[in-house]
Amino acid sequence: MSDQPTQKNDFIYVTTIGRRTGNPHTIEIWYVEHNGAYYICSEGRSNADFVKNIRHNPAVTYGFGGWDAPHSPATGRIVEETDLSVVLARLFDARYHWSDGLFVEIKP
Repeated sequence: MSDQPTQKNDFIYVTTIGRRTGNPHTIEIWYVEHNGAYYICSEGRSNADFVKNIRHNPAVTYGFGGWDAPHSPATGRIVEETDLSVVLARLFDARYHWSDGLFVEIKP
């Protein structure tokens, strides 16, 4: 994986487990790759359901290429390191011209 915004897929599909229902919930969201992980940015910050789900249960799956694409297991976590957030903001700005949100790591 690279630090450069060169991914051919604009979206990653991340499935979390609902904190109340226990049901899987999949989102389609922009992402960047960095140091062996995928990063997504929650515009709703801590209020987004997928963020709340990851805080409750960090076990997620992810895939590329559409809603029905095969998924692989991963671990999600909220990025709390300021230095990493600065790097991720730069990567998101370079790729999407937007980075205003809470960063979440999806680590295979």
